[in-house]
Amino acid sequence: MSDIQQTAQQLHDQFSEHLDVDVEEIEERLERYVDEYKIPLDEARRSVESHYLDEAGIERDELGRGGNPTVQAADVDTADEWVDITAKVVDLWEPRSDSVAQVGLLGDESGTIKFTKWAASDLDELDEGQVYHLGNVVTDEYQGRYSVKLNRTTTITEVDEDIEVGDDETTVEGALVDIQSGSGLIKRCPHEDCTRVLQNGRCSEHGEVEGEFDLRIKGVLDDGTDVHEIILNEEATTDLTGVTLAEAKQQAMDALDTTVVADEMRETLLGKYYRVSGPTLGRYVLANDIEELNDPVDGESVLIKARSM
Repeated sequence: MSDIQQTAQQLHDQFSEHLDVDVEEIEERLERYVDEYKIPLDEARRSVESHYLDEAGIERDELGRGGNPTVQAADVDTADEWVDITAKVVDLWEPRSDSVAQVGLLGDESGTIKFTKWAASDLDELDEGQVYHLGNVVTDEYQGRYSVKLNRTTTITEVDEDIEVGDDETTVEGALVDIQSGSGLIKRCPHEDCTRVLQNGRCSEHGEVEGEFDLRIKGVLDDGTDVHEIILNEEATTDLTGVTLAEAKQQAMDALDTTVVADEMRETLLGKYYRVSGPTLGRYVLANDIEELNDPVDGESVLIKARSM
């Protein structure tokens, strides 16, 4: 069975309770995206899934999937996947929206991850300090940080044991040798619960949209032996550069070009030495704290390395 056929079968299993649709029709839609329009299969799957969600008149959270993989907090590195997780409620925060029933932090041996439980899910309350097995939760991503969402299909089972929550934070330091593409002033999809970065005004799930501006840095630190990729969200970027989102938008407006923001960051920051601390996500360290160091750096060699990347 090909990857397209396997994906079509999985989508058919998802929608079989909601729509009268056959596998062949789904496969044809996927093939059209992949073969004719050269869209990657994972993006094609999301587009086809969105089509059938609209046709069925249901929300994504209502679409359960059986046979989910069981993951640990540190394993979550992809959005829009259905998983099971056993974790301890480490902390609960005050929700900022009436649509959210609970929000807080889950933890297991690998580290911690944020969770959100929607008010519409009508699920039992989670208690701080209690361990639960959570079945059928959805992964999410915002500014490089992953989380899980509890929805009306989620199952909650108390576990009569304790978990020693691990520390997933790491510290790296080195010369900033590159500020990567996708840094500076960017636009994200404005749809609720979607934070994907737009490419040429398009969201991979929602198509052409009027994006919302955001500020970030994707950088590379070189300690002389290894390189470390880092991500700074809006707050960390402003703390480091002194440039707010409003100021970045004004810079771009004055120049009629959004790329000037990242270009100015490169001029200001490349060659300086930093210490960055935060959780590791895939190949990135997500900067919770960043500190400029005074170690001397050979600026010319740094710029040569940056240009070669």
